[in-house]
Amino acid sequence: MVVAVPFISITEQNAQVYQRLLDQPGEDPVVLEHHSGADLDERGLRGSWWRRLAAENWDAPFVVTTTLQLFQSLFDHRPAAMRKLHRLARSVLVLDEVQALPDRLLLPILSALRMLTECFGTTVLLASATQPAYWQLTPFQGLPVTDVIADPKPLYRRFRRVRYEWQLAPRPTLGRVARQAAQEPQVLVVVNTTTDSAAVHRHLEALRDSSLGSCLHLSTRMAARHRRDVLGEVRGRLDRGDPVAVVSTQLIEAGVDVDFPVVFRAWAPADSLQQAAGRANRSARLAEGRVVIFRPEDGGQPPDAAYRAALAATGTCFGPELADPDDPDALEKYYPERFARQNLEAAGAGATIQRLRSHLDFPEVASAFQMIDEHTVPVAVEYGDDDAVAEMRAVADRLRSSDSLQAGAARLLLRRLQPYLAALPRSLARKAVTAGWAQPVIGDVLQWHGPYDRSRGIDPGDLADLFSAEVFVW
Repeated sequence: MVVAVPFISITEQNAQVYQRLLDQPGEDPVVLEHHSGADLDERGLRGSWWRRLAAENWDAPFVVTTTLQLFQSLFDHRPAAMRKLHRLARSVLVLDEVQALPDRLLLPILSALRMLTECFGTTVLLASATQPAYWQLTPFQGLPVTDVIADPKPLYRRFRRVRYEWQLAPRPTLGRVARQAAQEPQVLVVVNTTTDSAAVHRHLEALRDSSLGSCLHLSTRMAARHRRDVLGEVRGRLDRGDPVAVVSTQLIEAGVDVDFPVVFRAWAPADSLQQAAGRANRSARLAEGRVVIFRPEDGGQPPDAAYRAALAATGTCFGPELADPDDPDALEKYYPERFARQNLEAAGAGATIQRLRSHLDFPEVASAFQMIDEHTVPVAVEYGDDDAVAEMRAVADRLRSSDSLQAGAARLLLRRLQPYLAALPRSLARKAVTAGWAQPVIGDVLQWHGPYDRSRGIDPGDLADLFSAEVFVW
């Protein structure tokens, strides 16, 4: 069985649950966790030798990985990437949070999934609270589909856990939203850009009464270990019933196991709105949670065309005079309109990859198929105690001399660097290098020498002089 999840934080969360269920003390591990953030070589950890070998070809009964690892391997042409793919034949492949698959690559992804089911005996399970209408696209048309729940609509109504409030007109400022959130003992605010998340967090820190506890922050401008530590603190405070306020970009939405009574969500595509609502009253401890959807007067948005198309489709289907984001009938209308606005069948990366596949030009397919849109670069930051900072610096120094390292040794070092990596837009990273605030390590990886805020990581507010014309997006 292979379970693929879109984000590393959820992959780690799910892998821990599966390991508790399936791995038995004193026996070889059953669950292999394989992604860029998984430490396959952690000293003293039971089964580390097994994980190193099993990761080469997924030689494990139960594999938990990322959709990035899965599909980049599926569309690659190099033996090192492809040798694990035989494990997909006659297996069960679970794609969790499937709505997070990038629209621009849906044609080749769905085509490959169809091939796995029709030619290799794979059973594919698509799991999502906001199930996209993929059968409207050519690769899935005519494909036999079995709904796990034959008629889910009554369950949407029966298990509804939240009520929605709308603040779209007039449009509030981020400061006004922060003032509202500051009054709530336990509250989550989700916005669309790292600039907005840093701004709202600064507002909340200034406005929130100290008796209401911590005000925490999450974004990809923070090191991976920093984000993990914050999520751990958030879960601990929620479990104890302690007051806590969290400001985050959308990285907290899909599948992250947190439960707030109140969630504020900036206007976004409908699937993001519903995913954010999934962090409100998640365990149904209340009669209903509260989800406030607001369109900020001074807020930003990711600039890509797919996001704009999704927003436009959302505006025609959802709102105070239309439908709530958890209305399944409205979602059935939303996805086809979202896909049609992008003309996915005839234009874009997916259509190009399909043409290359039809010509059997697999090296070009591998080059064109990129799950991550390379608008950001990884940046190693100094986070943690003195020993952790010393380790990060030592690893970065060794990687700079990678001409003398074998490829395998460089990969191991990059894995050790993963906990310290944040992300910066490529244009900002170039400016940072020019200004002496960042230094090349290997490939696109940089080492950060600029300010790193203990709460917000690489804070756009601290970089205003250098990066004043830029918008930080997740």
